Order: sequence, then structure tokens, then C-alpha cells
Amino acid sequence: MKDPFLISKEEVLKFYKPVNPLTHKGLQGHAVIIAGSYGKVGAAVLASKSCLKSGCGLVTAFVPKCGYQILQISIPEVMVVTDENTNFLTSIHLPLVPQAIGIGPGLGVELGTQKALFEFLRVNKSPLVLDADALNILAENLTWLELVPENTILTPHPKELERLIGKWNSESEKFQKTIAFSEKYKVIIVMKGAPTYIVIKTEIYENTTGNAALATAGSGDTLTGIITGFLAQGYEPKYAAKLGVFLHGLTADIALPKTGYESFTASTIIKYLGKAFLRLVQPNR
Repeated sequence: MKDPFLISKEEVLKFYKPVNPLTHKGLQGHAVIIAGSYGKVGAAVLASKSCLKSGCGLVTAFVPKCGYQILQISIPEVMVVTDENTNFLTSIHLPLVPQAIGIGPGLGVELGTQKALFEFLRVNKSPLVLDADALNILAENLTWLELVPENTILTPHPKELERLIGKWNSESEKFQKTIAFSEKYKVIIVMKGAPTYIVIKTEIYENTTGNAALATAGSGDTLTGIITGFLAQGYEPKYAAKLGVFLHGLTADIALPKTGYESFTASTIIKYLGKAFLRLVQPNR
């Protein structure tokens, strides 16, 4: 395996776009987060909130009916559209064409949800981030990957990656298989871990931020929201993925002296996103 390119602050600043002082919410992108099922609506909350906090102008969450009040109360800034089904998604009909969509956190793998994902992929034209149960469903139906747009971003943790590419016996085999998968389906793969790597066909990028505090429930949901937010703001998929993993990791580096490893949670990532942005643009912070 050739040496990976490093995702450093210097690298990220080459494509980071500061907010235009004259912008308005309509110019900052509209993202949709499709997530949640009974008992896992928190995943939709975390992904939607982090999407908004990444600078996205408008965020709509698409959730089963059981998530409606939870979303409206916990994140008043996010709009909510519901499936006709109560406990899990069965039909994904969006009242808008967003600039980007993140799908998968807390979705579940019910048969009705699998069919809904297939129908969604068949008609969707928006840039995509696929995570969690969306990946688990696709691992069972690999031919459906032909339906995803080129440069779609997949964000598997190690077990989800294994379901997609098969078992590996060494680190080099893992990368070989991931590269082959990325080339075959023309997708970008964010290999979550310590460290996180991004595979774009034969190119490998290694993130330089983050620590063990990120090994906590919901951490991946917030990453999905952040990357989706950057896609909606007009970043090219490879830059949205790089900026997303860099800032996501940076929140843990900034927070760790205050929280310690044990009490850092996914909500801490969201809380420290603002400080991560400031660290990016203000060298002495």
C-alpha cells in the first residue's frame, strides 16, 4: 500500500470556504436527514443537529411518525417530515429536492425499510451520504449500489465495512478490498476508526485529528450529519468528507482536556463544533 495523504489543517484550509458575510439561509444549502426508527430516534436527532451546526442553512429530517415530537422538541431549528408508518420507514417521499441527503442512522433493517431504500435510490438525484443501516441493507443487496450517484460517500465502521467488502486477514488486504470496492462502485469510503481513512478509488487519505473519546454511541451519526451539511453547502464530495472527518476529530481534541475520555459523548461533538471551526481559521485558539 502506498503512503496515504494526510488530512491536516494546512490541507483542509486549501478548500475550506469561509461564510460569505452577505449570505442568507437559502444560499447555505438545504439538507435532508433520513433516519430513525422506534427506540433509535436519537440517531436522527444527532445527525440533524450536527448537520445544522456544520453551517447548513436549512435541515429537514425525514423520520417515522414516532419521531415527530422528539425532533420538533429537541431541535426547533430543524423541519420535520414523517413517513405514514409509525415505528419505521416504509416510503420515502420528500417534499423538496435538497442539495444533499444523509440516510441511515438508526434506520433499522425492517423489510419495509429495505424496500423504501430501494425505491428512494431508484429516483434520487441528490448527492448522498450512506451510513449505518443504509449500509447494512446495501451489504445484503450489493446490486443496489449501481443506483447510487457517482462519488456517493459511505461511512462504515469496521463491522459495516466487513459486511460490504468481506472479511480480511491483514491491514493491507483490508485496504486492497476497500480500494477495489471504491473503484467498482465509484464511491468514496470513509473508513471510521483510529485513525479514520478516506478511500477514493486508489487514493488513500489519513485523518490527523481525533482520539479515543470518539469511541462512543452516536459519534458516527454526528459525522454523517456534518458531512451531509458540507455537501449541501456545495463542497465537492471528496472535500466534504475530508473536512467532515477533520472537524469531527478536532472537536474531541479540543474537548478532551475538559471532559476526559469517559464522559465525552456524541452531544459533546456537536457542542464543540463551533470551537473546531474557530480553531481552523484562528491560529492562536
